[in-house]
Amino acid sequence: MCDSVFFCETKKNEVMIRHQVTSSGLRSVGYDEEHGILEVEFASGEVYQYFDVPVEEYMSLIEAASVGTYFSENIRPNYDFRHVGR
Repeated sequence: MCDSVFFCETKKNEVMIRHQVTSSGLRSVGYDEEHGILEVEFASGEVYQYFDVPVEEYMSLIEAASVGTYFSENIRPNYDFRHVGR
């Protein structure tokens, strides 16, 4: 569930809005539907972007009973990513 909102600038100087999630491993997630980019902030503060993620996958992530487990099983192994900062 989303509790708070974070605004984060991407490397293209576009703003990615992330929503806080209830998870021990993830702090917040955001989604750019136009480009299919999922942005994930981990509890460590590290931020990664995952590419070509369908909107249905993002919705399943934020609605999952365990956001961290869903991410580990369905997002991390299946999508290309890059580290964008801390």
